[in-house]
Amino acid sequence: MIYLDHNATTPVAPEVVEAMAACLRDCPGNPSSVHRAGQEAARRLDRSREAVAALIGAAPDEIVFTSGATEADNQAVLGLGVSHDGRASHIVASAIEHQAVLAPARVAESAGTRLDLIGVDALGRVNPADVAAEAGSGTALISLMLANSETGVLQPVREIADFAKSRAIPMHTDAAQAVGKIAVDVRELGVDLLSMSAHKLRGPKGIGALYVRRDFPAPVWLHGGPQEGGRRGGTENLPGVVGFAKACELAAARLAEYIGRVGALRERLETGVRTRFPEAVVNGAGAARLPNTLSVSFPGIEGARLALSLDLAGIAVSTGSACCGKRPQASHVLLAMHHDYGVATCAVRFSLGWETTAAEIEATLAAVAATVPRLRTLNPEP
Repeated sequence: MIYLDHNATTPVAPEVVEAMAACLRDCPGNPSSVHRAGQEAARRLDRSREAVAALIGAAPDEIVFTSGATEADNQAVLGLGVSHDGRASHIVASAIEHQAVLAPARVAESAGTRLDLIGVDALGRVNPADVAAEAGSGTALISLMLANSETGVLQPVREIADFAKSRAIPMHTDAAQAVGKIAVDVRELGVDLLSMSAHKLRGPKGIGALYVRRDFPAPVWLHGGPQEGGRRGGTENLPGVVGFAKACELAAARLAEYIGRVGALRERLETGVRTRFPEAVVNGAGAARLPNTLSVSFPGIEGARLALSLDLAGIAVSTGSACCGKRPQASHVLLAMHHDYGVATCAVRFSLGWETTAAEIEATLAAVAATVPRLRTLNPEP
C-alpha cells in the first residue's frame, strides 16, 4: 500500500517502538512512587518531558502530558472559555479550526459563552484585523490553529498573539499538524497555550501535550493526584510519553531534511496533477503551506468516491480531517474558503510522510490519471 494519509496519523517509527518496548519491559514503577522502581520511572518521565519541550522551544515544566491534542484543545477551550463565576465569557476562534476546538467552543457557547468564528480568505488565511475587530476586554480566549489539517495552510499566529498580548487576552494554538513538519518555537509564536499530538509525528496514538506558558494561570483539567504539576491528575502513560519523546527527538534531528525532501515530493505531485488535470483546484495554492500537504478538488467527482477508488488501487488518501472522514459532507474548511458546495465535496487530501518515495509519487500520479477519467465517464456532468 502507498500511504499518503500522514495528516490523519503516521506510521510509528521503529525507534519509537523500541523505546516503548524497553520501557514496558524494564520500567514497571509508578513515577509518583518513592521506591527505586518509581524513581527510575520518574527519571524517564523527566527526560521525556525535556525532549518534548525541546522540540517546541519550551521549558520542561511548561509541558503537561495529555491523551492527545483533542484533550489539550478541550482543556484550553473549556478551561478558559467557560465562566466559573457567573460572568459572561467570550471566545474568538477561526471558522476552519479542527473539531477538537470547534466542538468544545460550541459546548461553551451552549453554557452562555459568546462565540465568534472568524472567516478566512479564498486561500484559507485568517486576517489578523478581523480577529482584532472581534476580540476585546471581555474576551477569555483566542484560539487559532497553526496549520490547517486539510489544506496545510499556515496561519498568522504570531501576529494575532502579539495583538492578544497587547490586550491581555490568552492565546491558544492547535499545532498538532505543524509540530514535526515545520519549525515551531513557542517563544517566537508568543502563545500562552499550544496543543500537540504524538501520532502526528511518528509517535504512538493516545498521548499528546499541552504547552502552558510558565506562570500562566491555566485551570486544572483532571482533578485527582498531583501529577503534571497538579494540572492533570492521574498516573502518567509512561510508555506513551517515552515514545512521544523519542518521536520528538527524531523529528528535531531530521526536520531540515524532512522539509526539503518531502516538500520536493509534494511539489512533484502537485505539478503532476496540474499538468494532467488543468481544471483541478489546488486548495490553498498561493499561501504558505505545510511541506507535506496537498488538497485537490477534481470538479465533477465526489472526493469520497475518488478516495475509495484510489484505496482499491492500493493508495491511501483522505477527503479531509480524519475525524470527519466517515461522514460524506462538504468540508467546512473549503466552504469557509468561499468554494461552492460542489468544489467542497470534490476534494481529496494527499499528505506525505517521512517514508514517502519518489516512486510512490509516480505511481500515485499514474493511478489518479487513470481513475479520474473513469469516474467522470461513470458520472458525466449534466
